[in-house]
Amino acid sequence: MRKCTHRVFDLALALVAAAILGGCAVTQPIPPKYDLPPGSATAAENAALEQYWTLFNDPVLDQLVAEALANNLDLKASLARIEAARAEVLQAQSYLLPDINLNANAGRNRISGVTTPPLPAGTPLTSNNFSVGLGVSYELDVWGKYRSGALAAANDLAASKYYRETVRITVASDVANAYFRLRAADAELVVLNDTLKSRTEAVQLQRDRYDAGLIGDYDFKQAQAERSAVVADIARAKKAIGQLESAIATLTGRSPRAVFEPVVARGQSIEAATEVPSLPSGLPSGMLERRPDIQRSEALLAASDLRIQQARANYFPSLGLSGNFGTNAATVANLFTTPAGIWGIGLGLVQPLFSLKSIEAQVALAKANNDLAAVEYLQTVQNAFREVHDALVANLSARDALAAETDRRNDLAIALDMANLRYDAGRTSFLEVLDAQRTLLAAETLRIEAARDARLSIVDFAKSLGGGWTPESYAPQ
Repeated sequence: MRKCTHRVFDLALALVAAAILGGCAVTQPIPPKYDLPPGSATAAENAALEQYWTLFNDPVLDQLVAEALANNLDLKASLARIEAARAEVLQAQSYLLPDINLNANAGRNRISGVTTPPLPAGTPLTSNNFSVGLGVSYELDVWGKYRSGALAAANDLAASKYYRETVRITVASDVANAYFRLRAADAELVVLNDTLKSRTEAVQLQRDRYDAGLIGDYDFKQAQAERSAVVADIARAKKAIGQLESAIATLTGRSPRAVFEPVVARGQSIEAATEVPSLPSGLPSGMLERRPDIQRSEALLAASDLRIQQARANYFPSLGLSGNFGTNAATVANLFTTPAGIWGIGLGLVQPLFSLKSIEAQVALAKANNDLAAVEYLQTVQNAFREVHDALVANLSARDALAAETDRRNDLAIALDMANLRYDAGRTSFLEVLDAQRTLLAAETLRIEAARDARLSIVDFAKSLGGGWTPESYAPQ
């Protein structure tokens, strides 16, 4: 009896070993290769996300970014997605292990006393039955169906982690972006308020001259119209400031009340922000390894490829092992004795026949999803290099524009002084003064925007590199 049991188990183990050794190999898919710019083909160790915002030497900005990275709701949601993906990995891996169940049963039965042929005299009609045992079932993963699913789920988990890093980079850059726009709007509001004071004084001066009969309605109404235009610009600047404050309050994860009544501290003035860090030229080494969104797309592409293998495995027969071991007796006292022992082992095979169309549809769906993932991966890579290129171009143009607008503002300030002197001397009309004032205001606004754009280009460049850069991250050109 014991020798027979051992032979059955030896046969089962041999079948398992043969299935494992002869099963389909499952490996991590290799991402496709594309034509990349020089400097980014060299793989490099992933650098930690650099805190590039500290390069602006603004403690308020540093505090706002830290607050956002700690409390932003999108980041908290990404953590929940990671936990959900981790649970799916555990579930997928559970199919690779056997199911083991403990069974315990107790019952009392009565049979009919009227049978054909009649029961022997004295046969008891009622009986007890007790049993305790272990039941085991296991499907051999001969074709790699469950291994493919487990590896695909692991790639989904990696993708969720890369997604969180992508959100982290986006949150930091969005805070910096909104903050610099807020400081620029503050600076424009200061300029507009100063301009309003001068326009109000001009209106009062023109009123006095109008009352004295020195000027006509045209000059007086022009002065009033220019003052009203500045009042309208102030209203628009205040609107931008209010919306940017609420945007920063939202990004930093503040309460609904704090979002409705936002209070955002201010750091450096826009004047102190005209000096911005210089950008390195070219591309860093390991560009594809630095961007978490590219790594996420790569993981999703690998997962979709593995799910094609998982779907194809359904074409082949499933091979399962089952077994049980325990005891069965009519009384509890005899339940754990040697004669009460029972066991069983079985091997089953199931080959799909009439569900092939359904399997074919599953394979076609998996292939379509894989094609879509491949296109999205290429789009992500393209977008990465486009963002780096655009940030570099924007930085160069913003620096040139800032220098030119600064010179233009200085020249127009002198021109306005000269226009006032000419008007006071009666050599020209007030229209020339108004034109000089409008031009100077426009130049000052453009200078502020150029300084803002220069800083925003730094933020966009850092974001396009996956969060920052160091000199060591650049390959020799």
